[in-house]
Amino acid sequence: MSIGQIAFLGSGETALAGGRIFETLARSLPEGLKIALLETPAGFELNSAQVTGRVAEFMQSRLQNYKPQIDVIPARKRGTDFSPNDPEILKPLLSADMIFMGPGSPTYAIRQLQDSLAWDILRARHRLGATLVFASAATISVGAWALPVYEIFKVGQDVFSTPGLNLFADFGVTLSFIPHWNNAEGGIDLDTSRCFVGLERFNQWCETLPTENATLGLDEHTGIIIDFQKMECQVLGVSSVSLVRECDPEIYATGATFPLTELGEIRVPEPLDAGIPAEVWELVTAANQTGDDAPPQEVLAMVDRRQEARSDKNWSESDRLRDAIESLGWQVQDTPEGAKLVKS
Repeated sequence: MSIGQIAFLGSGETALAGGRIFETLARSLPEGLKIALLETPAGFELNSAQVTGRVAEFMQSRLQNYKPQIDVIPARKRGTDFSPNDPEILKPLLSADMIFMGPGSPTYAIRQLQDSLAWDILRARHRLGATLVFASAATISVGAWALPVYEIFKVGQDVFSTPGLNLFADFGVTLSFIPHWNNAEGGIDLDTSRCFVGLERFNQWCETLPTENATLGLDEHTGIIIDFQKMECQVLGVSSVSLVRECDPEIYATGATFPLTELGEIRVPEPLDAGIPAEVWELVTAANQTGDDAPPQEVLAMVDRRQEARSDKNWSESDRLRDAIESLGWQVQDTPEGAKLVKS
């Protein structure tokens, strides 16, 4: 099983541009598409179910040709009946082919999801082929460093940065995200670009970040798809994205593709690498086993890679893959006819 794609939208997840991006992603996913939408970024709002439900309704209509099964997961707040650590609430996440997070508060999403079961399952499913889609506030929250939009723009706090969920730490790069990059709601009187804080305050925020950080600025109704198989990024929508290093942007217009290495020295992790707890792998694997206890696709893929390693006499890699297979509940036995899998 190949690692999944990741898409980021600057805005417009229920508009024409968002629909086209959803459909582009759906084409590469299996039939009987399972989609899970996490309420978490909007979990502090009294109408969070409606906020996320609108996206679900849009997906149901736009992707009707794919006959999607769509679940809204009310993982709203730790320590409540709707906790992102509740295994019952998170069941649809365990087998989702596409996982979406969108509007809300970036810093609230970080507080609720950091080191949570929901976040670990999301990362595990992505390693096993699920596509991830982040829009609006969620794009900020999953970066290495988050822009506290509400705290600066609404509350009036001084400009500061806060650690994000840091999704791309697993890939060996420091990458942050800013949606609504070209917002112009303030008209000629107020600069509301850079997600409403304006260029001046964005530059102040940018100066607080370590030099190794890169920031992707996403124009409204514009998105980017990161494809780890092709090792490239594709810009879709109506405008452009800006790749900012040391506060100096490089612009990629819609339709452009550029190498994934432009984001940094990407290292695509093996499924069991980089800190996802063993009990989470057990949950995900158990949820995706068929009724006849056939080995899941990720195990079969590891068996193939192990056979290649043995053919190349790469014994250390062969042993590492054997241990990874065993951790997922299967033992590999080498026979004259080839490798045989036995359920532990």
